[in-house]
Amino acid sequence: MINACRDFLELAETHSRKWQRALNYEQEQRVHLEETIEQLAKQHNSLERAFCNTPGGPASSSKSFSEGSFLTSKGENSEEDEDTEYFDAMEDSTSFITVITEAKEDRKPESGPGTTTVDWTSADNVCEVLDGASFMPKDSCKVKRRVRIPDKPNYSLNLWSIMKNCIGRELSRIPMPVNFNEPLSMLQRLTEDLEYHHLLDKAVNCTSSVEQMCLVAAFSVSSYSTTVHRIAKPFNPMLGETFELDRMEDMGLRSLCEQVSHHPPSAAHHVFSKHGWSLWQEITIASKFRGKYISIMPLGAIHLEFQASGNHYVWRKSTSTVHNIIVGKLWIDQSGDIEIVNHKTKDRCQLKFVPYSYFSKEAARKVTGVVSDSQGKAHYVLSGSWDDQMECSKIVHSSPSSDGKQKTVYQTLPAKLLWRKYPLPENAENMYYFSELALTLNEQEDGVAPTDSRLRPDQRLMERGRWDEANTEKQRLEEKQRLSRRRRLESCTAGCGGEEEKESDGYVPLWFEKRLDPLTGEMACMYKGGYWEAKEKKDWHMCPNIF
Repeated sequence: MINACRDFLELAETHSRKWQRALNYEQEQRVHLEETIEQLAKQHNSLERAFCNTPGGPASSSKSFSEGSFLTSKGENSEEDEDTEYFDAMEDSTSFITVITEAKEDRKPESGPGTTTVDWTSADNVCEVLDGASFMPKDSCKVKRRVRIPDKPNYSLNLWSIMKNCIGRELSRIPMPVNFNEPLSMLQRLTEDLEYHHLLDKAVNCTSSVEQMCLVAAFSVSSYSTTVHRIAKPFNPMLGETFELDRMEDMGLRSLCEQVSHHPPSAAHHVFSKHGWSLWQEITIASKFRGKYISIMPLGAIHLEFQASGNHYVWRKSTSTVHNIIVGKLWIDQSGDIEIVNHKTKDRCQLKFVPYSYFSKEAARKVTGVVSDSQGKAHYVLSGSWDDQMECSKIVHSSPSSDGKQKTVYQTLPAKLLWRKYPLPENAENMYYFSELALTLNEQEDGVAPTDSRLRPDQRLMERGRWDEANTEKQRLEEKQRLSRRRRLESCTAGCGGEEEKESDGYVPLWFEKRLDPLTGEMACMYKGGYWEAKEKKDWHMCPNIF
């Protein structure tokens, strides 16, 4: 019996190794197939764009728009073949657009319902402001900024061994090694939204609120352009951590971020520009690990106000999704709808981020939108992609669909480029795909607050390629933060002991304070002042020791 058992065990081990090899082979083939399908999908989209940009392609036709889908000058197809055929038939009326473009006094009365009050001619403000926005030169600065950081080390890591027990948990509560990070904090990533600030500088000069809305919409989309290759997560800021961007000389603005809550992670941000606009927001990151993907939902309203006109815009961010967490190549997508509202004029912009699909006819990372006035009349059509560029087209005529569907067809003039993404720096693939602005954000500077992200030791060690030391330092900082929270909870318990106090753990932000937002009806952290005055005096005695 013992010999028989020994023979059986040997036979079972042999077959087990055989099946293990077969399983490994099948897994490798599956990964290879997924990568091949992804490459084919990308090539398919590239071929479609190349065809549509040829002289005889759909780009030579006028543009039409149906709610939920656009036919742009690049010939992007709608989701329904029947609608595509219908709109192609509408493109025969190009003479109507030509007449309006060349001589606005020849406009026919019957075009009134879909016609705006400002014509798209070279003499109009719309051409001077909107068309010039896409060709703004990059900031010139007397201070020499760095143009590279140390190359990313090639560290291998078993992702599944860390993530298998984290399904369904709040992502911010999962202890992550720096191997999943990039050497920037969430506060610095939030500041990156200002990379295309020149769009807002140009928007200050707009005399028409709907034209200004086009630039504001392009700015809101541009903040996603750096995320297309940035699959690594930023560092979760320590409670009380700050980040300043004092670029008044070259960018004409000052920006301050502060981490005002740790659970849930929440950051307050305030920007002042010498060109006549201010931006503020409090963003709370809600994220869930779903097994195959991670959903990142930024909660909170973004406010933008132009001092001269009093136009006050409010919008919220869309959902970001990181796909192929366990198997395949990681990639990120943006999806959802964004509504931008001008609370002074009641103008609105509806933006739609189309989810990407391997088998969809839509262009990858597509964004579409419509700008309407307070009466609901559409003035501009927006189209493009969140990783490349945005265009706007002036609507000259609108009409209902004749096929019985509840859709509106917009005839537009040729598109004007609003925004185009800057090319990435040389060797960006080895520098976490950072943009030129991102490369400068963690550059060491004198005079910043002792709580500034540039002074965070684990992030600095990671940037220098010393990841093992960075992981050790990260654990030390997190334990120090937990100890500080326990002390605050003990103080709160001694005071009132209420559940509300326990939830807030008694922390009070240093540079921001909770106020009622009159436009959204929500409580939000707003800048209360004092930071730049403290920097000028070099007086940081009030700052906590968090590092």
